[in-house]
Amino acid sequence: MRRATSAAALLLAAVLAVLVAAPAHAAGYRYWSFWDGTGDGGWTYATQGPSLARPADGSVQGFRFVVSADASAEVAKPRAAADFAAVCGSTPAAAGRKRVAVVVDFGLPSDAPAGETPPQDAPRTACAVLDRAGTAAEALASVAKPLRYNSAALLCAISGYPRSGCGEQVADTAGTSAKTTDPASSPAAAQGSPAPATDPTAHSTSNSASDSASGSAGSGPSVGLLAGIAAILAVGAAAVLQSRRRTR
Repeated sequence: MRRATSAAALLLAAVLAVLVAAPAHAAGYRYWSFWDGTGDGGWTYATQGPSLARPADGSVQGFRFVVSADASAEVAKPRAAADFAAVCGSTPAAAGRKRVAVVVDFGLPSDAPAGETPPQDAPRTACAVLDRAGTAAEALASVAKPLRYNSAALLCAISGYPRSGCGEQVADTAGTSAKTTDPASSPAAAQGSPAPATDPTAHSTSNSASDSASGSAGSGPSVGLLAGIAAILAVGAAAVLQSRRRTR
């Protein structure tokens, strides 16, 4: 009986060791991130979606297409400086209007969906002139059409890029550090709809269909790992049963 107990203990230890050693399958999200210029050429992650944000005259708004699991990561920032003078310096001020510098970074080829490439390598800049009450979304629309949104007000495409997809979860093949694999709390869910600014994932919700379809790319044991554990348990159970038979 002692042998049976020892065998069971060893089996449990082996299973736990396999689970602990099993690597998690990290995931990121492919989406357009939204940034505010800080006034010194830097960027800070926007606390409101572009449809809510009403930038002041002299502001800089940035958009970057990226694959990332961390919304505020350096890799998700536009690769151009938030320089209002460089973008709008030659555009004169007008009564009742405001000037907003817009920076659109189409991201890296490695971040592009299958079969697509970024429209251009370097970030695109333009000076948007709009009403004083205009939103960041209106500023973007005035200089970078066509835009595409999903039913949850998530910004899906700028200047027609990408042609399809919207905030979908993707497997981490480029070293993305996944801090969440819950589509409802993804950084992609933080870009668009009216929601409390204190919730960093509340700008919008991502496409539920694409999220559920890609859920298998999340963290956790793989099917192969689970099958291996089941095999270990089966062999161990047979060994324990055989040991009990011998002690009778």
